[in-house]
Amino acid sequence: MALTKTVYNLLFRRTSTFAVTIMVGAILFERVFDQGGDAIFEQMNRGKLWTHIQHNYEKEGEE
Repeated sequence: MALTKTVYNLLFRRTSTFAVTIMVGAILFERVFDQGGDAIFEQMNRGKLWTHIQHNYEKEGEE
């Protein structure tokens, strides 16, 4: 119960801190979701993406 009261007093009591908490939470969620989706995509397509097969098609010394 003390943790709930502390969180309420720190983050949700005032409208301004509540709005900032929601914005920061949304940004963090978006970053984690995007990074997780990219990691899953890379894992499922390992060996098929250009970054994985690039060395097969580019000659050494060229960029």
